[in-house]
Amino acid sequence: MDSIFHEKQEGSLCAQHCLNNLLQGEYFTPVDLSSIAHQLDEEERMRMAEGGMASEEYRTFLQQPSGNMDDSGFFSIQVISNALRVWGLELLLFNSREYQSLMINPVNEKAFICNYKEHWFTIRKLGQQWFNLNSLLTGPELISDTYLALFLAQLQQEGSIRNCTFRG
Repeated sequence: MDSIFHEKQEGSLCAQHCLNNLLQGEYFTPVDLSSIAHQLDEEERMRMAEGGMASEEYRTFLQQPSGNMDDSGFFSIQVISNALRVWGLELLLFNSREYQSLMINPVNEKAFICNYKEHWFTIRKLGQQWFNLNSLLTGPELISDTYLALFLAQLQQEGSIRNCTFRG
C-alpha cells in the first residue's frame, strides 16, 4: 500500500484530494479548480444574460454566490466533471438512466467519486483490488468486492454517489 498515492485532507479541499487520489498523483491544485469554477460561473452568467441583462432573474443571479465553489474550498460536481474532461474522462451519475441502462456491475468499474455530507472522496480499483482513498482516512483502506457493492448501495440510497468511468 506504500505505492498507492493518498492525499490527506487539508482544509475543505476534498474535491482536490478526491481528484488527485483518483488520478494517483498531485495533478490539481486549489488554483486549478478555482479557475474551472470561475470559468463555469462566467458561462452561467453569459447564459443568464441571454434572457436580458435588465431582467429580474439576471439581477438576482448576479447577487447569488457561486454555485461552483465557496469560500471554504468546496467545489461542485460540475467542477469535478470539467476537471476530469481535461484527462479525457467522463463522469456518469450512478443512478442516471444512462448508467442504469448500461447494466454495469460496479465491481467491473475502475473508480467511483462519492459525496457524503458535503465531502468528496474516491473509491478506486488499483490492480485487482478496491481501495477507499478518502482523504479523511490515515491511508488507503482495502475494500472487498462484496463490501464495495454494499457500500455503494448504501451511498446510493442516500443519493450521494457519482460514478467516474474511464472513457475516452
